[in-house]
Amino acid sequence: MTRRLARLLPRRRRSSRIPRRLTALVLALVLLPLLPATALAADPPVPPPSSPAARSAVAAMQPGWNLGNTYDAIPDETSWGNPPVTRALFQKVKSQGFKSIRLPVTWGIHQGSAPDYRIDAAWMAKVRQVVDLALSEDLYVLLNMHHDSWMWVNTLSTDHDTVLTRYTATWTQIAAEFRDRSPRLALESINEPTFSDTAGDDENYRLLAELNKVFHRIVRGSGGGNANRLLVLPTLYTNADQGRLDALATELADLRDPMVATTVHFYGWWPFSVNIAGYTRFDATSEQDLTGTFDRVHNAFTARGIPVVIGEYALLAYDHNRPGIIQRGEQRKYFEFLGDYARRRNLTTMLWDAGQFLNRTTLQWRDAELFGQIRASWTTRSGTASSDMVFVPKSGAVTSQELTLNLNGTDFQGLRHGSRPLLRGRDYTVSGNRLTLTAAALTALVGDRAHGVNATLEARFSRGVPWRIDVISHDRPVLSSASGNTGGLSVPTQFRGDMLATMEAKYDDGGNAGPADWTSYQQWDTAFSAYTGDAIKLTAEFFTSLRDNARVTLTFHFWSGAKVTYHVTKSGSTVTGSPA
Repeated sequence: MTRRLARLLPRRRRSSRIPRRLTALVLALVLLPLLPATALAADPPVPPPSSPAARSAVAAMQPGWNLGNTYDAIPDETSWGNPPVTRALFQKVKSQGFKSIRLPVTWGIHQGSAPDYRIDAAWMAKVRQVVDLALSEDLYVLLNMHHDSWMWVNTLSTDHDTVLTRYTATWTQIAAEFRDRSPRLALESINEPTFSDTAGDDENYRLLAELNKVFHRIVRGSGGGNANRLLVLPTLYTNADQGRLDALATELADLRDPMVATTVHFYGWWPFSVNIAGYTRFDATSEQDLTGTFDRVHNAFTARGIPVVIGEYALLAYDHNRPGIIQRGEQRKYFEFLGDYARRRNLTTMLWDAGQFLNRTTLQWRDAELFGQIRASWTTRSGTASSDMVFVPKSGAVTSQELTLNLNGTDFQGLRHGSRPLLRGRDYTVSGNRLTLTAAALTALVGDRAHGVNATLEARFSRGVPWRIDVISHDRPVLSSASGNTGGLSVPTQFRGDMLATMEAKYDDGGNAGPADWTSYQQWDTAFSAYTGDAIKLTAEFFTSLRDNARVTLTFHFWSGAKVTYHVTKSGSTVTGSPA
């Protein structure tokens, strides 16, 4: 992925997760039901419930916001594109309804050598200052150990004593520094724990349990406010697969500490979250992945009185610098659904923001409409629709267009164009959940039918935020011949008001072509992209994966429903492309 994306996403999301996720999917859907009962793990011990104080604190932290890619950045706070932290930032965050911040911190690059592993005094002072700034604004703070997880903690299995000594020294210093801070400061043992060169999950679980127990012993033993401070413990990879949850439940049963909470992360159904395998919409599969995840977490912990923090949530490929990977309306449906279901399952959510949501220089939301959807989801549902786009051909007859309303328990109140309400019966009709825009209304809205958005409507509901609908004039996109090399190919494209949704790639023999050879629908950015108004780009990674001198047929799928085919061939280091 690009360096810009690397700065915007947390460390785990800068590496490929395809092999592990595919393996997990196969096990979950195919292999696991075939295993004999004796191969399944025994039920984990039932951990005792957390105290009312712990549950109250986690509830009071809802909703939360991550100060991502700042104190976790490498090597320093501004290295990944964000400005220094100011009081005004926390005032803005609080004014937008957030009750807590998660403060990811990478400690290891600011430490001295063995045996003391002394944390640089200036770095500790910076962390202390930002904690105090947030606390002074009446925000809860969740402070953690972040990218250390993959920088040095992950070698615990092969360098056990050295890693454990360093981990102990690091948390001993952090605990001493913050032992007398407000109880609104909580501590998280480690971010997205992962271990290298292990024999498998049983060893991974044992190593994580050892780390969490050391963390618990150090913090509780440091006295002061730490004796009863809220401690947050992650699952392996902060993943919500049942085995990860069961392993953490076993840890909690062993610790028997009433002031603990648990944490997992959630970035959506993986194919949808990165635009691969044709998952361009927040569909029933994506919904089921989300509800299944939150149900498992609820059943494992919150139903037993143990609070849960979704310590990070967003979409893996969401990036304001790269619009189009996940279509705007589909993003909104995802965040609307997530906020509501988390609320129904009593989960505290913390938005992962590495600068892609809140511009920390201007203190303005990069997409105010999207944030409005997120904020509304904390308290209520909003109506949506099957799409936020209505396409009208540039030439030829204008016909009526239909959308399906997702009422989500609301009542449809009507349509507006700017300050003008559209008239029901003349401009639109509603039958059940079907909204139809009439040909007469669309004709007036598109005007001279210039390519692109000609009008924007608002569908209003009895609760939540309005649903935006763009009325777009379009023609079938036109792609032109191109030649280049395996470093990448820019295909001249006249989009003519349309937008690219995804790309299929197949050889003439019917086999899938591209880096993801398990699907014909390739991944946005890995195989292709479309960020400019004049070209579709095919990547070096795409051409590296192709067979030599074998023609590949690309099918570009556009949001209007148009499909355009195109041929490419690689011959040595030369590539050529032409319309089908």
